[in-house]
Amino acid sequence: MGDLSQVPTDFLTALSALRKATCRPELRLEELPAPSRLAPFAVALGAEVTALDTPGHRNVHGPAVRDDGGGEGEELATGRFILLHDPDGSPVWDGTFRIVTYIRAELEADIGNDEMLGSVAWTWLVEALETHQAPHRNAGGTATRILSESYGSLAGRSDSIDIELRASWTPTGPQVQSHLEAWSEMVCTFAGLPPLPDGVTALGRRRRK
Repeated sequence: MGDLSQVPTDFLTALSALRKATCRPELRLEELPAPSRLAPFAVALGAEVTALDTPGHRNVHGPAVRDDGGGEGEELATGRFILLHDPDGSPVWDGTFRIVTYIRAELEADIGNDEMLGSVAWTWLVEALETHQAPHRNAGGTATRILSESYGSLAGRSDSIDIELRASWTPTGPQVQSHLEAWSEMVCTFAGLPPLPDGVTALGRRRRK
């Protein structure tokens, strides 16, 4: 980020808070190039949830299997977490910080076709923020279901349905550790990793044929 003396104290505090976040071991976080047009200061993280199958056994939780190799890692869900900061504030954000997120996972057709899936995904996000006591305001988002059909040489591949959740909200200050932890829990929930909160059903994994 260059000369740290030019970086606002609040943003440095926020970066320190992100580094303190505790996430499940199945979730791998890595820093990505941050968007430069959305705010004067920004940091971006990419997330990938993977799991290993026991040879000869398929875990019924989680979405798409990356391949059929025994013991190979499976990509269960992916996401992005972007923290934006404008010291002058933004009337659109209603604050000086804004968190922008994205989560995607592939589902079994019977679950992906559920008309309530979008509202359930949004409820998970709201509840994760509340559970982790991540104070925020001005939250908004969209949930999208994507049907993929294969033709030609790929005609034998089963149809797939993906769920995407794009959401953003304004944290009340630079202490954003709980926000990253809440979002990380959401990525793991999309991946269908147990244990899950009471009353929440795991998303079903698609099995490629």
